[in-house]
Amino acid sequence: MVGVSSVFNLGAPPSDASSHREAPLISQDPVADATDLYAFVSPDDPETVTLIANYYPMQDPAGFPNFYRFGDDVTYRINIDNNGDAVEDVLYQWNFATEIVNPTSFLYNSGPIDSLDSENLNVRQTYTLSEGRGGVLTEIASGLVTPPVNIGPKSTPDYEALASEAIAEVGNGITVFAGQRDDPFWVDLGGIGDLLTIRELPGNAGGGVDDLMGLNVQTLAIQVPIAQLTSDGQTPADAEAANAVIGVWTTALRPSTTVLSTGTTSASGELVQVSRLGMPLVNEVVAPLGAKDLFNSSVPGNDGQFLGAVTDPEIAVLLNLLYGDALVAVPESEREDLVTVFLTGVPGLNQPANVTPSEMLRLNVGIPPSETVNPLGVIGGDNGGFPNGRRLEDEVVDIELRVAAGFLIGEEFQNAANAQLGDGVPENDVPFLAEFPYVGTPHQGFEHLHHSMTGALSGEGADAAAPEMRTLSVDLGELNGSGISGEATLTETADGTDVSLMVEGPAGDNPVHIHFGSCDDLGEVAQALTDIDASGMSETTVDLTIDELTSDTYAINAHESAENIANYVACGDITG
Repeated sequence: MVGVSSVFNLGAPPSDASSHREAPLISQDPVADATDLYAFVSPDDPETVTLIANYYPMQDPAGFPNFYRFGDDVTYRINIDNNGDAVEDVLYQWNFATEIVNPTSFLYNSGPIDSLDSENLNVRQTYTLSEGRGGVLTEIASGLVTPPVNIGPKSTPDYEALASEAIAEVGNGITVFAGQRDDPFWVDLGGIGDLLTIRELPGNAGGGVDDLMGLNVQTLAIQVPIAQLTSDGQTPADAEAANAVIGVWTTALRPSTTVLSTGTTSASGELVQVSRLGMPLVNEVVAPLGAKDLFNSSVPGNDGQFLGAVTDPEIAVLLNLLYGDALVAVPESEREDLVTVFLTGVPGLNQPANVTPSEMLRLNVGIPPSETVNPLGVIGGDNGGFPNGRRLEDEVVDIELRVAAGFLIGEEFQNAANAQLGDGVPENDVPFLAEFPYVGTPHQGFEHLHHSMTGALSGEGADAAAPEMRTLSVDLGELNGSGISGEATLTETADGTDVSLMVEGPAGDNPVHIHFGSCDDLGEVAQALTDIDASGMSETTVDLTIDELTSDTYAINAHESAENIANYVACGDITG
């Protein structure tokens, strides 16, 4: 299992974060499309850094018969620059192989899957993990197993047990995982795509639509001791240490030649980089269309060619054009503040000495994990978060909108609506895990959120287009020191309104109701909802429409328990 060394091509020759289908070429190659990159000091093991790269966007959970998996002909890498010269000094590489046990069956599995070596699992994927240092690639482990996808209650009755079994300790303090997870990014893609529309200005109080809700991705996650990633092999003494800053980006590479035959393909030739991702949203909304494919194939050391897209950002022009009356005028050129964030790192935070300007996610590993996470990261006073690395909880869309609108330039922008911009989507649809690999459980194919959002048309008018589903978000604020808070999402369907609650904190068996009145003056119960379960979720369909719920005064209120029904733990007013 430990290994053979070989010389490898560190920088694939040019042939392009959050980054879902961000460039023309890679949008046609989803298995190699990097969606998001995360780098943070592990909150439960602060002597290590966790690196997470997600691939294969927009996975509908019901992917039968060809469920999603990593590409056997794709080489996936997470690259680390530990001296600021825009060249990788350490990298971790994943290569996958798929076996079909019974090719005469159409089934992914022939029965319940209760372990990774279950005889009922027909499609199995394994991988080899390698480490690159100094131009030499060394195999760390092979035959590592990915879990199956989350199919449903009959096929994967205890999915997280399978996922936990796929977590591997491979020596030298390194832990690794590869497999399907919930897409941990949240964003109103429909709004951004419609000329940067913020549905309810300024965007910091809900009203957005999470277009990634209910979708999955393929996750590569690795946890590595900090000392193995620094320039001198030592753990930094503090945040000001010369070895404290690392830069991280992920790449996907393919062989240069693919030959299609009857029912088969074969690949050969040198590896060519087809995907690249560092900072979120850079290639998606910063790089212009004509440069997106070039960015995906380029190396960080050549990022000077994209400087104009950063210093003269198109997004600033759009903000002024669309929301000029509501904002302090956003500077449209000579944006050195954006160069600092995206290309060099912030001085005194995550900028290495003698840095070569280049786009990557920079992390100061000398800053310990925050005891209390502020999703706004550095601009919210939490130096443990984005743009100092990126945690799963970080609200990167809101942060980057506010930075683009001038937040770092000075108080004039910080005291204006510019500092409240957002897409109106406050958090992810699935809770994150408290331990590695941290990314939430993938959505199940048999029963998932999209089933409550769309329905088959039947009878008269079946050929007509289905009406657009209206949604409304309700923030649930903590009451009486409960530690419980979250969000309710109301989605209108043909049967009424689906009310989906997701809360964080010590929840479980909490009764929930829609009350007449407001949280400040609750009246009688108008509609009982399903109790919040131990995962913080509640799903109910009610007869009331969203128009009916917003035309009068209603609130969603959660109680401590059936026994302590008078003790309220969270509440939110329904406002349209």
